[in-house]
Amino acid sequence: MNVEVSHPDKVYFSERGETKGDLVRYYESVAGPLLARLGGRPLLLERYPQGAGGKSWFQKRVPANTPSWVRTTVVSTPNGTRSDALVAADLAHIVWAVNLGCIGFHVWPFHADTPEVTDELRVDLDPSPGVGFPQVREAAVRTRELLAELGIEAHVKTTGSRGLHVYVGLEPRWDSYQVRAAAVALARELERRYPESITAQWWKEERGSRVFVDFNQNAPHKTVFGAWCVRPRPGGQVSTPIGWDELADVDPAELTLATVPARVAERGDPWADMRPQSLDPLLEMSRRDLESGLMDAPWPPVYPKMPNEPPRVAPSRAKKS
Repeated sequence: MNVEVSHPDKVYFSERGETKGDLVRYYESVAGPLLARLGGRPLLLERYPQGAGGKSWFQKRVPANTPSWVRTTVVSTPNGTRSDALVAADLAHIVWAVNLGCIGFHVWPFHADTPEVTDELRVDLDPSPGVGFPQVREAAVRTRELLAELGIEAHVKTTGSRGLHVYVGLEPRWDSYQVRAAAVALARELERRYPESITAQWWKEERGSRVFVDFNQNAPHKTVFGAWCVRPRPGGQVSTPIGWDELADVDPAELTLATVPARVAERGDPWADMRPQSLDPLLEMSRRDLESGLMDAPWPPVYPKMPNEPPRVAPSRAKKS
């Protein structure tokens, strides 16, 4: 399928002057590893028709005038709202979205054909104010070590911003509620082991200068910024999968649409060996936490109240009331 790209010379990234056409050529150059991770999954579009830094909006639904060849799938929000979302069926679908002004993609953790099965655990290591990248890097290494103790192999990527994402490929056996429960257990165990540097506290006022393990990125209907996708930043930083042996020296700011294609050509895909694994060790950890008296962790405000969830109010507000 050939997709016509309008205004390919429009500048999208001001730092070096890359254009919309350059963005298309970037995605063409990393098509293999990109589709290995995004292929067949629903995509949330983040549209910047005037380029990075311009007016933008998130879009779950494809436009009404979408061509008939474009594949879509129905996704539902926690409150039941249904949308026809784009599916990353092939490179033409990616280019079609880029032509609409979509720079990068936020990806659902399931395939369109099996929405009831979540096949990725996504550990979002989010730096609190005052936390630098070296501390995030240390948290990623500790996350990997803990997972390895449980017999689980992890993979890491930059986010294209200040954090890191640690991914685990999963066997097609669990839904998003179970995967979130596993993520909560992982976050709590990391905090127990490294309370000075890592936190599982949902409320920002309780995090301090620590790396937050954002377990709620695994909640139903949550998306995460995709591997190999370009951030809408002036420098065109890419959320780049890397090898663990590269983590000590990598500078995320230097991983851009201008530099990543050469890395892929030279080193290949660091995630090529990602394999489906069991979530049982983390679910057992979750079961032990709940049996010890711990409640579920708080959910984001857009979700209905969940069983065994603590009051959904910041501790400081609860004390005042």
